[in-house]
Amino acid sequence: MKPTLGVNKRLSKWVEVPWGVGVGLVSPGLPLTLNLGPDNAPTCPAVLIWDDAREGKDSKDKLVLEFTFTKPVLAVRMRHDKIVIVLRNRIYVYSFPDNPRKLFEFDTRDNPKGLCDLCPSLEKQLLVFPGHKCGSLQLVDLASTKPGTSSAPFTINAHQSDVACVSLNQPGTVVASASQKGTLIRLFDTQSKEKLVELRRGTDPATLYCINFSHDSSFLCASSDKGTVHIFALKDTRLNRRSALARVGKVGPMIGQYVDSQWSLASFTVPAESACICAFGRNTSKNVNSVIAICVDGTFHKYVFTPDGNCNREAFDVYLDICDDDDF
Repeated sequence: MKPTLGVNKRLSKWVEVPWGVGVGLVSPGLPLTLNLGPDNAPTCPAVLIWDDAREGKDSKDKLVLEFTFTKPVLAVRMRHDKIVIVLRNRIYVYSFPDNPRKLFEFDTRDNPKGLCDLCPSLEKQLLVFPGHKCGSLQLVDLASTKPGTSSAPFTINAHQSDVACVSLNQPGTVVASASQKGTLIRLFDTQSKEKLVELRRGTDPATLYCINFSHDSSFLCASSDKGTVHIFALKDTRLNRRSALARVGKVGPMIGQYVDSQWSLASFTVPAESACICAFGRNTSKNVNSVIAICVDGTFHKYVFTPDGNCNREAFDVYLDICDDDDF
């Protein structure tokens, strides 16, 4: 099984590896480190949180919180006041970090990848995860939902097959998702549920590892098992490429869907055999943006791109020495 990876908002990074390295996450603005320990992560039912600012040489001295469950934890999301813990068929929401208490508990469709995203915005506390209906997304406004009460689910029918990847932009106004087919990425307004745009990653099926918005939601990047990181324009979709058949004129309905698709304005490649996460870096200038990709083989890739589609590598490094599991 290939590893699944992700990047949570504000460039706080987490990495989930099915064979047991666990999950590490740095909480924005807080000296806290989170891990799905111990290292036999596929059956790990615990979430551990350390306070890095605490004095002490032993990691046990810095352990401040521990959440334990009867089933494996698949993913974790954090914001300044809440922590979300994802199990295969259930999601728990706790207050955080002081005196955590369980606020919400949601039953979900079978969710083996632990798909979930949490808006980091101070103004919006939106949570999204796969809905009970195949291909649907369920959205919950944690600010307006009262603990211990049930309300009608707010769902978006996004795809015909199961959802494989999902991401919210930073304000929580747009949600992007892809299905198991992996050819299209669809964006929806989280308030009206209307589809805003459909982006085409490719024509061959692929497994998407990651979807991320830029800080201002002007661009979106996505990585897959094809070894290509795609970059799409959202603020000005005219920058995205179109099929050459679009100039032909009226075509059949099936071909028309393909012709009308928006293709990435820029892309770059990483080792296809290594799963990777991608996220936007800080802008170096008004017309130059950057995307960072980190692969499970320990390689770091940074590319800069311009609105006209030029994309060049700016940095490359290797951060990890590959070793046997017994060395961890």
